[in-house]
Amino acid sequence: MKRKIFAPALLSGILALVLTACGAGGNPFAEESGGSGYPEKPITVVAPSGAGGGWDLTARSLAKVLTETKLVEQPITVENKPGGGGAVFLAEYATADKNNPYKLFVNSPPLLINNLKKEGHSPYGFRDTTPLAQLTRDYGAIVVQKRSKYRDIQSLVDDLKEDPKRVTLAGGSAPGSMDHLIAVLPAYKSGIDPKKLKYVSYDGGGEAIAALLGGNADAIATDASAVGEYVKAGKVRVLAVTSPKRMGGILKDVPTLKEVGIDAEFTIWRGVFGPKQMPDEAKRYWDEKLKALQESEEWQKELKKNHWESEYRDSRAFASFLEEQEKQIRELLKSMDMAK
Repeated sequence: MKRKIFAPALLSGILALVLTACGAGGNPFAEESGGSGYPEKPITVVAPSGAGGGWDLTARSLAKVLTETKLVEQPITVENKPGGGGAVFLAEYATADKNNPYKLFVNSPPLLINNLKKEGHSPYGFRDTTPLAQLTRDYGAIVVQKRSKYRDIQSLVDDLKEDPKRVTLAGGSAPGSMDHLIAVLPAYKSGIDPKKLKYVSYDGGGEAIAALLGGNADAIATDASAVGEYVKAGKVRVLAVTSPKRMGGILKDVPTLKEVGIDAEFTIWRGVFGPKQMPDEAKRYWDEKLKALQESEEWQKELKKNHWESEYRDSRAFASFLEEQEKQIRELLKSMDMAK
């Protein structure tokens, strides 16, 4: 009699175990992230670039402050995964790590641009991730030599209208990339066909500034945060910035594009992302931790040290912002016949 009762009970237990195993089979991290203990193991933050660049510095500062403040008690390591302006890493991440909540990464507008442009097109974009938070902001700057004949952005735009090929614009990224978009933005918004503009690309903002100082470019587009030392040294003049209002510090006297009648702005953000299939518990965890991070004194010191401006958006607000910037980037790429 006992044997008859035991057998169905045993079978029922085995079936329950099988069903549980099948339910978790689609996500190898389900057990670790589905309970109340996330995170239960070390976390990796990826900088999809080499060491020393903006993404690398952001990832290392993020890991450093989260660890030092004990906001995150699990160990955090930073990995560099260079290649294709972040596209190589994203292709792997969006497939092999799509449900791994223990691997995050940092990025900026190239995440959108790579997905939208025709040449070197990446099939993956921000919708193949979970945007977790925007942490910092910067803006584009249109820069000329101090001895340049261009005293303001309008005189540069006027010359571009008269003969687009007369002026050599340059930047530290490839055609169709961020510096190129910022370089053509004032002209495009002034009714000039951006396909007619002459743009020369260099391997990084430092080389673009060297080209400007060497007389190989009439104007360059670069990050506003990158030009301060050259302004202080009296080597360059910043004609305009792409911020919604005037910036502070060394650039406090530089007008915005909107201020001079050119209806344009462009934010160079840096943010943190997780996998597309990130569990709700992990999303809530990072919303809480990243908000606390940007409010911490340690993070404010890190911002000041790296000359970054703080701009925090939580997961929902960040995703909404990315949708809006995606429209702007698509419009610019289409105007240059560079959209996919």
